[in-house]
Amino acid sequence: MQVTVETISPLERKMTVVVEAARVQGEYQGRLNQTAKTVRVDGFRPGKVPMSLVQKRYGASVMQETVSELIRDVLFEAIAQEQLNLAGYPSVDEVKHVAGGDLNFSAIFEVYPEISLGDLNALSVVRLQAEISDADVDEMIETLRAQRVTWHEVDRAAALNDRVTIDFEGFVDGEAFEGGKAQAHALVLGSKSMIPGFEEALVGIKAAEDRRIAVEFPQDYQAEHLRGKAAEFQIHAEKVEESHKPELDEAFVRQFSEQGDVDTFRAEVRANMERELKAGLRQAVKKAVFDALVTAHEFAVPQALVSQEVQRQRSAMAQRFGMREVKPEMLPDELFKESAERSVSLGLLVSEIVRAQSIKVDEDKLRAMLSDIAAAYENPQQVIDWYLKDREQRAQIEAVVLEDQVVDWLLTQVTVADQASSYREVLQNARG
Repeated sequence: MQVTVETISPLERKMTVVVEAARVQGEYQGRLNQTAKTVRVDGFRPGKVPMSLVQKRYGASVMQETVSELIRDVLFEAIAQEQLNLAGYPSVDEVKHVAGGDLNFSAIFEVYPEISLGDLNALSVVRLQAEISDADVDEMIETLRAQRVTWHEVDRAAALNDRVTIDFEGFVDGEAFEGGKAQAHALVLGSKSMIPGFEEALVGIKAAEDRRIAVEFPQDYQAEHLRGKAAEFQIHAEKVEESHKPELDEAFVRQFSEQGDVDTFRAEVRANMERELKAGLRQAVKKAVFDALVTAHEFAVPQALVSQEVQRQRSAMAQRFGMREVKPEMLPDELFKESAERSVSLGLLVSEIVRAQSIKVDEDKLRAMLSDIAAAYENPQQVIDWYLKDREQRAQIEAVVLEDQVVDWLLTQVTVADQASSYREVLQNARG
């Protein structure tokens, strides 16, 4: 076997392989002999078909199979021989073979980049610090009350935060447009669920009132044919309702807690918020460290890995929005490419740190993370046991723990500046 490797780009390689005729013929003859033992031909017992007839009838197909199998086997032999670290599956082309001659083919593929970590001491990150205050707990409870408001019809003009039920139809240049009509549509004024100006124009409307309003579609509106267009909507108001928050009493508390005690409920809310804050602080510092790490290291990334990551992110978005069928034009590659390249770069950097520092999953940290996850469930130990026994689930948690250990190591290398923050700011920062 003769192998030559040509560098096409920083990561792309072209490997040309020549397999000697003797090996090709030996593999072919072996397969032909196996075929002769099993084929059935009228007039001959199994295994007694003359080789000349077997070769005449099956020789071409057996040679095709031989060449295909040889390319697969020899390709990986050559990769191992040349000590190449492939990123993605190779693309085989330029296959040349004539009966009795050598087998020639080439393969195009990418290799992993060689990564050299820079001066990590030169990097600086901000680490957020925060605690849960009584005001934070009060705000969270108010949010929970607001999520469970009831609506009561009123005989007055609508104000911000009221809910109006309307029929409407929209017109552009005097013509009704698709998707611009609805009946019995419940709209909370101030919710910003409609285009700018729509909800504000309905302040003061009363039940049974008709109103015509003029608005303009934003330049970035999802429907391209409506972007920046002036429009008019004919509105008919059916009713106006105001909201009523539930009282913070036993009946309300029992929707969240079995005990129904307000003080116990507050303690439970605080405990949940502290878990969220702990995770948010961790995510925020991880994001800061990884952003600094990626920014400080520029290198070519294998496009095969980027393509895989694009597909993963596209599938995740489609699932998040409940999209059953995703056409390329709906979620094009360009939408994910920058994020995918960053993700691949980060993965390669983290892998290099794990390798260089010989970082292994810390069992104590693994169990501590499982305890945090399980704490929100009724039977925490059952949840922990499930993660530990399920190989796939355990592997996912181990990957997160390993990543956290990389963050811990990086925090000992970079310059860290602590910064006071709040519960809300931490969670907003962590979400990115």
